[in-house]
Amino acid sequence: MNTFLKVLLILVAVVVAVKLLPIAFVVRCVAAGLLAGLAVLGVSLAALLLCAALAVAAILSPIWVPVLAIVGIVALCKRSNGTSAAKMV
Repeated sequence: MNTFLKVLLILVAVVVAVKLLPIAFVVRCVAAGLLAGLAVLGVSLAALLLCAALAVAAILSPIWVPVLAIVGIVALCKRSNGTSAAKMV
């Protein structure tokens, strides 16, 4: 291919790229805005789920706190007795 045609082809490609630059810029700005919005929504959703989990744990505390205490006492008695699950097997 002739050098003149190569330069002309590159020049046409540059002109087309410059003409399409505003469209590409707008598309990328919209995509960045959507990604930022989704990130904020995701953080908000994670915080909401964490608050809901803490609320459920607080509401169910009359159930799980005594159960946890009983499990702790049983584990303490089992440890002080000297027998463990590994020795029993």
